[in-house]
This record gives sequence, C-alpha cells and structure tokens, in this order.
Amino acid sequence: MSVAPGWYVDPADPETRRYWDGEGWIGAPIPVDATPPEGPPPPEPEPTPEPEPATPAAGAAAPTGTPTEPGPPTTWPGQPTGTPGQPTTWPGQPGGTPGPPPGQLGGHPGQHGGHPGQQPGWPPGSGPPPGWPYPTWPGQPPPPRPHGLPLASFGARFGARLIDFGIVFLLNVFVNGIFVYWLVQEYATPLNEFWRRVEAQDRTTDPLPPAGDQAGSLVVVILLLATALWLAYEVPAMAANGQTFGKRLLRVKAVPVEADAPLGFARALRRWNTLGLPTLLWYCCGLGLLLQLIDALSPLFDHPLRQALHDKRAQTVVVQLPRTPDDRADTSGDTP
Repeated sequence: MSVAPGWYVDPADPETRRYWDGEGWIGAPIPVDATPPEGPPPPEPEPTPEPEPATPAAGAAAPTGTPTEPGPPTTWPGQPTGTPGQPTTWPGQPGGTPGPPPGQLGGHPGQHGGHPGQQPGWPPGSGPPPGWPYPTWPGQPPPPRPHGLPLASFGARFGARLIDFGIVFLLNVFVNGIFVYWLVQEYATPLNEFWRRVEAQDRTTDPLPPAGDQAGSLVVVILLLATALWLAYEVPAMAANGQTFGKRLLRVKAVPVEADAPLGFARALRRWNTLGLPTLLWYCCGLGLLLQLIDALSPLFDHPLRQALHDKRAQTVVVQLPRTPDDRADTSGDTP
C-alpha cells in the first residue's frame, strides 16, 4: 500500500507532524497545530563528522584487501534524525527491512521485542505510517493458561458443585430436620384440606385455611441455618487451598488471577457470598434461587477466563489441576 507524500501526524509523537515522502519520514518535526509549509521541508544540514580514531600500531593493522562493511541506515520513521543504527524506512517498503504484509501478526507475544499486533522491525512504541492498518491476530488466540494450568471445564465445575450441594444437603438433614418437620406440621391443616377437595372433586371457591402462626418464623430459621451451614462448609476450605471436597474429587481449584496462591479468608468469603447469600431470598418467591441459577450458568458466557459472577467479584479463576507434573510443563498460553 502506497501513501501519498505529505505532512502527517507522527505516529510516534502525536503532538508533532512530519513529512512523508512516500518511502519514509524526512526532515524535522513541527508542532501538530502549526501550519505546515508547502511541499517537503528543506534538507537538514549534514552532521559534523566525528574525528577519526588514531591509527593503530603497525602490528595491529588490519590486513589489506578486507572489504569494508556498509553501516546501517540512520533513522526510524517517526523518530528524530541522527540516531545511528536504525533503518530509514518502514518494513515492506522499497529500500526498507523486509517484513510481513501490514495487518498480519509478526510473531508470538514476546518475539521480536514487541507485543501482539506489532510488526517486527518497527521501532518500539510506534505504529505503522499514515493510512496503514494496524495488524491483528492472524487467527484464534491461544486459550489462556493461568499460572501454566488449563481452565476447568464447565462440566467439571458443575459436577464439583453438585457434590458440594449434596454434602450441604446432608448437613441440613441433621441440623434443620426438626425445623422442617415443625414447618410441615404448621402447613398440615391447609394441605389436608387441599387434598380432601381434590379427592372429593370439590369445586368450592372458599379459601384454604391459613397455616399455623409459626410458619413464617420457621421458614426464616431454616433459611438462616442453611446459609450458615453452607458458609461453614465452603469458606474455610476455599480460604486454605481453594478446594472443597467436590473440587478435590474432580481436580479443580480456584486461584487468584494475579498469583498461584491461597485465596485467604476475605477473598474466599467475598467469592462465596455472591452465590451463597441469595439463599436468604428463597423466601421471596424463589428470587434467590433465580439469582443463583444465573450465577451458576455465567461461566458459559464469559470469555476468555470462563469466570462466574462470584469469580469476577473475588478476582479468581478456576483451573484444572494436572494429573502428572508434565501436564503443567506446557505454558504456551499463559495468561498475561
């Protein structure tokens, strides 16, 4: 792609303009808000040559006939002139350093001294000349591997959560069982009347008798105890090593995004309460259950780290633990 000669904003310094002659930047920059002159800038005076080094001793003289290697060109486009050791034109342009076509990635992150989207051979911190498209990934980026570990699949996370729910349910059977029995007794009168009308095909529109006076209080107590049991089961285990019993069975683990380290109690509590506290809202027409369902399904729609809403709040990510040490050796897709 050829860019017509003219004055353009310098990609390396947006506060200045420079003249593009069709192959490279020439002349000194001017302020971006100044009116550029007509045509190219006047040629700059040649730099004063440096004094030649002293003639070496006769014994150290170079053998005659050795060809003199030409020195590299002097400047990058978009940088002040006179910087030795830099080519004068953009890669891929006539007279410049060869490079891949514009719009293609020059290499993997970390190669060519740059980042995704920077062409090899371009000066650090600068972009393409005016009118050139910025390069992008040539295809699908590699999946992230936080701390060298693959992300846990949704199936593994869902299976671990079912195991944990089963354990918490058994705890509630032992602790909350008596309160659930009393609650059923409070609703016995309206339930019995309802089934009597169904069996007798009674089509009366009279309202059912009310539940007992303690029904509302028992519901609150049951939900408080269920929430407390879930908190006591999950938070200490997650704070210590990022795993509950279900996660250990399925070899998944929650770790902080920034480091492979224990979550700690504060982060584990912050992660749990986004999913666990809505249990108290089950009393409100099942609103809490709906919020928990949305949170549980949210990893299906999050990319690229597959974080649930409670992961985002605590800045954690769930990874699959390796079965052998070699499984962790491949870190080609590490998360930055």
